[in-house]
Amino acid sequence: MKPQVSIVKCPSYDRQEVMAAARAAMDLLGGITVFIKPGSSVLVKPNLLIAKEPQYCITTHPEVVRAVVRMLKEINCRVYIGDGPTVFGSQAKGVEEVYAKTGMLEVCQQEEVELVKFDKARWRGKFPLTTWLDKCDYLVSLPKFKTHQMTTLSAGIKNLFGLVSDIYKKELHIRHFHISEFASILVDIYQEAHPALTIVDGVMAMEGDGPGSTGKPRRNDFLLAGSDCVAIDAILASVMGIAPQEVLTTKEGAIRGLGVADIGAISILGERLSDIITGDFKLPTTSVARKIPKPLVRLAKRMIKFYPCVEDDKCIRCATCVKACPNQAVQMRNKGIVFNYARCIRCFCCQEACPASAIRVKKSLLAKILGL
Repeated sequence: MKPQVSIVKCPSYDRQEVMAAARAAMDLLGGITVFIKPGSSVLVKPNLLIAKEPQYCITTHPEVVRAVVRMLKEINCRVYIGDGPTVFGSQAKGVEEVYAKTGMLEVCQQEEVELVKFDKARWRGKFPLTTWLDKCDYLVSLPKFKTHQMTTLSAGIKNLFGLVSDIYKKELHIRHFHISEFASILVDIYQEAHPALTIVDGVMAMEGDGPGSTGKPRRNDFLLAGSDCVAIDAILASVMGIAPQEVLTTKEGAIRGLGVADIGAISILGERLSDIITGDFKLPTTSVARKIPKPLVRLAKRMIKFYPCVEDDKCIRCATCVKACPNQAVQMRNKGIVFNYARCIRCFCCQEACPASAIRVKKSLLAKILGL
């Protein structure tokens, strides 16, 4: 049977419009009870990367979260909302700031549901995941549709990285810094914590050098829903103008039989795929390296590189990038931020965490010559 993915137009974050679009997306799939048993406990996981307000389009919009919460409460579910955002210093205080700025605290207070912290974890195979997965009957994932410097696409599969214990995220980056290895780890997490339902916030997406403050908001005007994250990400890759197999998490998930990456083998309900592909979707700077002919890559792979670097006029000297680096390749000195490229593993965690859009991509000489 073909996996089903519903696509519904949603032109704004107006509360009534989002609610209507979310209901329509679920109705096309047979209703929310197809995925969630009434009266069960549900962990709702949005994408809450950093402490930035909804208008920056870095995090899942609170009205999308509210709509899903209301549908779950209508079938008498006990709802918990949480994520493992990128925070430093006091973990508890940092998460509280993220929850407040992203609008999650207000939604939970108004809808009378519990906002939880992923402060405890249990080892599941290769990584420790939040114990809230053990406490709840179902996981509902609410990703933001964004680009990502390392994985190209951040959506269905990538959103689940937030389930990993915050301390261990850096360890995974260090151990699996090559993109193919990191993609495999992300698929491992998806295999272990497969969401019962995924609803993607694509009303305002992010293009360019996402997934943090360096990316640019992009209007896409849709919500997308289904249970097969491989199929969901395959559709979103097509919206970005790339083949689904170019996203390594999608490719790996399909190889393992965890979902369908072939667009022709996916049942798309609601809007046609062609209606939501608007063209000219700006990809991350680093993604162009994957379009180089393979023979050339093999010859020049040591010379075609992308590195993070700081724009001094934008830098606010907050040292967030220093704290975010998993391999201690970033230092704060008198003159500002300095990168040790001998230690840099090019995970772009510094850029992802920067609140001031001050980290850009530096290209090697050959990359510049080739026009990458």
